[in-house]
Amino acid sequence: MTGITIALDAMGGDFGPQVTVPASVQALLHFPTLKVILVGDRKAITPHLVRLKQEHHPRLSVIHTDNIIANDMRPSQALRNSRGASMRVALELVSNGEADACVSAGNTGALMALSRMMLKLLPGVDRPALISSLPTANNDQTWLLDLGANVSSDADTLFQFAVMASVLAEGQLGRKPRVALLNIGEEEIKGNDLVKRCAAMLEQCESLNYIGYVEGDQLYTGKADVIVCDGFVGNVCLKTSEGVARLFLDGLKRHLLSNPIKSLVAKWLFNDLINHLKTLNPDQYNGASLLGLRGIVVKSHGSADVSAFQQAIKEAVEEVERQVPSRISDRLEAVLLERHY
Repeated sequence: MTGITIALDAMGGDFGPQVTVPASVQALLHFPTLKVILVGDRKAITPHLVRLKQEHHPRLSVIHTDNIIANDMRPSQALRNSRGASMRVALELVSNGEADACVSAGNTGALMALSRMMLKLLPGVDRPALISSLPTANNDQTWLLDLGANVSSDADTLFQFAVMASVLAEGQLGRKPRVALLNIGEEEIKGNDLVKRCAAMLEQCESLNYIGYVEGDQLYTGKADVIVCDGFVGNVCLKTSEGVARLFLDGLKRHLLSNPIKSLVAKWLFNDLINHLKTLNPDQYNGASLLGLRGIVVKSHGSADVSAFQQAIKEAVEEVERQVPSRISDRLEAVLLERHY
């Protein structure tokens, strides 16, 4: 990795610098040539740097801002009143070329609106989409989108989502990913007109490896590498999955810790199983990418801890290395020509 700079909205999320600063320091240790720009209130950021003895780190800098975009601020308000806010300044650094990517755990709607305004959409993209990976039964991963950037989408937009996600997954997998549409059944007759229209478009696209429909209970089977749906459905799927995973893991933890003997025996007999179950922790898959922009933006969970936020930084670094926006632009251009002819 050479010369990658990440701009971090240090004030975003539920914990702000308490999480973003130590996560940045850990990322710098993990990526020896990475540079991080912390954007936010210097008075709030500095004590954490001092505590970690990193206030003079040569690859870490701070840009002071006075304003913060509140978690409950409407996107329209954020567009009007965001000047000098940490999120907007971090995006400006990407827009003017001072940073290669932006990472924020702040207001999702505001981040999407500001990203679209500051970075603009790629040619051939009507709307951006949020995408994240999910664990699968075969120890691989599946990418699901849209996760809430758009409450509703038409067939053309879903088709664009499939193309963009295919590019992202292909860079990770090293092969052409299997693309599926999320539906209420696998049969061709199932689903609404929107899904059927998009399916017809995907079937005719030779550059995509479209495999048909998948149902909700197949999200984690590894049947598909990319699963496409609108933002309303995707967001409900993601939040439901996270809730179930935490319910299961918290219940298992309480059961094992309720008795020292149970805990000891479980670690002795089921250590491999327990380690495997830890992969269900949603924090390990933190970092939803906002695809379709001329720059790289990664959205972290607002409640992310240090480890989870570091995962979001890692996702941003990997997308910069793979030059995801330019690859998406090239693929969309090729697909549009294919459809035209």
